[in-house]
Amino acid sequence: MKYFALFYDVVESFAEHQMPYRELHLKMVREAHGRGHIALAGALGDPPDRALIVFSVDDVAVVEKFAETDPYVAQGLVKRWEVKPWNVVVGTAQ
Repeated sequence: MKYFALFYDVVESFAEHQMPYRELHLKMVREAHGRGHIALAGALGDPPDRALIVFSVDDVAVVEKFAETDPYVAQGLVKRWEVKPWNVVVGTAQ
């Protein structure tokens, strides 16, 4: 398995605008976590201005498909997203 970090840059006042889409987004995250694809996920900042989702998959296409179908992206709450390979040097997947 390889690790990939999916970064989201979110709109201002993200916390107020996310609520209509939050449950569907969390459902996607939980399902991907259940399949072993997502190791960690959460918002960055207080208030949040970014988010990070760490994937453990063989193919970056899995991460890209997740982002492309995420309701936060589809509804414009994510201004920009990017995927970076992450070469983990300390720690292991759970």
